[in-house]
Amino acid sequence: MTNRYIGDRAFYRRCLGVAVPIIIQNGISNFVNLLDNVMVGQVGTIPMSGVSIVNTLLFVFNLCIFGASSGAGIFTAQFYGSKDDEGIRHTFRFKFYICVLITALGTALFLSLGPQLIGLYLTGDGDAATAAGTMEYGLQYLHVMLWGLLPFALTNTYSSTLRETGETVVPMVGGITAVLVNLILNYVLIFGHFGAPAMGVEGAALATVISRFVELLIVAGWTHAHSSRHTYITGVYRSFRIPVKLLKSIFIKGMPLLVNEALWSSGMALLNQCYSTCGLDVVPAMNISSTLVNLGSVVFLSMGNAVGIIMGQMLGSGAREDTVRDTNRKLIALSVTSGVVFGALVAAVSGLFPHIYNTTVEVRHLAAQLICVSASMMPFSAYTNATYFTLRSGGQTFVTFLFDSCFVWVVCVPLAFCLSRFTPISILPLYVICQATELVKCAIGVFMLRQGKWIQNLTV
Repeated sequence: MTNRYIGDRAFYRRCLGVAVPIIIQNGISNFVNLLDNVMVGQVGTIPMSGVSIVNTLLFVFNLCIFGASSGAGIFTAQFYGSKDDEGIRHTFRFKFYICVLITALGTALFLSLGPQLIGLYLTGDGDAATAAGTMEYGLQYLHVMLWGLLPFALTNTYSSTLRETGETVVPMVGGITAVLVNLILNYVLIFGHFGAPAMGVEGAALATVISRFVELLIVAGWTHAHSSRHTYITGVYRSFRIPVKLLKSIFIKGMPLLVNEALWSSGMALLNQCYSTCGLDVVPAMNISSTLVNLGSVVFLSMGNAVGIIMGQMLGSGAREDTVRDTNRKLIALSVTSGVVFGALVAAVSGLFPHIYNTTVEVRHLAAQLICVSASMMPFSAYTNATYFTLRSGGQTFVTFLFDSCFVWVVCVPLAFCLSRFTPISILPLYVICQATELVKCAIGVFMLRQGKWIQNLTV
């Protein structure tokens, strides 16, 4: 039993070599996001609610970018395993095209429907002045944040390609530098230190935009400056051609990932909207809860990325099926273990964390309860996350589409919608019921992994 789930030193050296830089980058990013959130929270509950709603909407855009890059990234990792530079160039170009297109569509949508989208989260019981103030702060924040969409998309194109080709340190350095710049500028621009004007939520947005340009400059600049090491980047813009056969394969295997991320993230946004109908206090409480839970989830979410990269490289190199299965089983065991450990840590500080926010007692109490519920589900989320990346590494993108976003829209969203609209249920039992659906996904994940259809080499 021990040999089935625990690897040797070489296994953990390889796994941590991929995962640790991603964990560090995401950990620092989420920690700084936590500090940003606390800074905005010091301005007041209403500004914090406006920023939280806009970030929920931008989360959908971010995951669309991630899904678009991930679709081509399946091929990038396997082309790297088979040492095919030309194949990597083609997948890079695809990422560039699709990310620019999504950015244009996202910007147009937010500019034309921003007030309507924010207003969806302001339908719960509460004061009309609070709702109006939240809308005003939300729009101020959104209009500045739109300037950061394109650098975010382009950075993702470079960073994802670097990770899929074995370079995880540079994206980490770029991400760490960006979040530190963001943190410093937040302190200066939100509160007006060192002679700068106190810009409030607009200052928080401006700091984020500047940090994204800094990250793009670091990651893209380093990649092109080290073309002798990453030879695929040489001539990547010399031609914009992508072979029709590969383009078709990326669309068939990769587009379900884009659709999946778009549907999953929009499903999460709709779930939050359903929660918000239980009262205006729910929005700031959910914001506080998600900030801590996101930080606690960094390790197992980063492990999911590592699972996808390692499995993709093994499949592309033609590794034996029994070796692939054994490595995958141990990677998932490590991911679940991290979910158990960090879930316990998050639950342990759930009563203390909300007190660092300048908000009401009711919001703090509700946030603590929501944190405990999310913390208890972390081990199960770790398993489903690792399963998702495993299935994706072998090109089972339609299966992951059913497993991930279809599950949200067929099970979670209808459940939350019906309970929030047609019953007098309060936020806490509603949240518990919706979170518990993760157990069903775990059972489905076990079945899918055992089938083994994901074990296939896409580069042949």
